[in-house]
Amino acid sequence: MELQALPSRIGQVRRIVSAHLRYWHLDPLIDRAALGVTELLTNVHQHAQPDKLCTVELELLLDRLTVSVRDHDPRLPVVEDMGEIAPLATGGRGLAMVAAVSESWGARPDGEQGKVVWFTLPTSAPSVAVPARVPALVTAEQPARRFAGPVLNGTRSAVAG
Repeated sequence: MELQALPSRIGQVRRIVSAHLRYWHLDPLIDRAALGVTELLTNVHQHAQPDKLCTVELELLLDRLTVSVRDHDPRLPVVEDMGEIAPLATGGRGLAMVAAVSESWGARPDGEQGKVVWFTLPTSAPSVAVPARVPALVTAEQPARRFAGPVLNGTRSAVAG
């Protein structure tokens, strides 16, 4: 969705993102996604030049949700050193919060006159049943196993090799 990053619109986008995640049955991600998109839009509102026009995108791919905000300011964001922020300061912690609630985040130039700042959240993928005939991975501490013998109830008996 495209919007002006104004305080009144940031709340609307937060509600839209929440509703969209509910529609996708990703309720456990709502709080972190809403916080992350709020911080990114607040950065556009406070820092972006020449305008506050931006685009918010949600992308769901298998095991991860990516939330991105594209604006027209080519300057990449700078993460503040938390030790240099005054304890009672009201700003400067946004990207650190995004980093704390997300699996990963980053920023990249978007053409000559803009950038994209994004973060990812893992989705809870259902467990995949592994067929009984597939051997476990061998580690250095674990001897290799060779499979021999008849298949009993869908599994083979393992003989150390």
